Amino acid sequence: MTQVLIIEDGQEYSALFQRYLTEGFIFTRAGDGPEALQLLQARAFAVIFLDMRFDRAAPSRLLGDLAATTARFTGDEAQARRHLEDHQGVYILAALREAGVSVPVVMSYDFDGEPRRFKHLESRYAPLFYLTDDAGPAEIRAALGRAGGD
Repeated sequence: MTQVLIIEDGQEYSALFQRYLTEGFIFTRAGDGPEALQLLQARAFAVIFLDMRFDRAAPSRLLGDLAATTARFTGDEAQARRHLEDHQGVYILAALREAGVSVPVVMSYDFDGEPRRFKHLESRYAPLFYLTDDAGPAEIRAALGRAGGD
């Protein structure tokens, strides 16, 4: 059985995976980066599935420097918070690697339109894979299996 940590601020992926991918996988969900880091200290996982956008997470649970980001957005805190929400997956990925977590990560994001961005992230945070948001159960199963070493 492949142990998979799902990091998402909703329940969509957890529900989808529990419904369609029960055979061969055991899923655990973390609702944000800090919770994921706690789980990773306590348990071993073969692969991490990471959502990119965290617009339902409590602002206090978002990773990233809100003050510095606000300064980048010329003092617009609302825009800075949206930026942190929209790119939270990258902040979580960076925190995982900084904490020494080397587990393969499959991100849910359409990097097909941003291949240079993905290559940059992959060069910094490998092993890294991605699936587009419209990936079906067969594609997800294959990606989790590849990333988890199956």
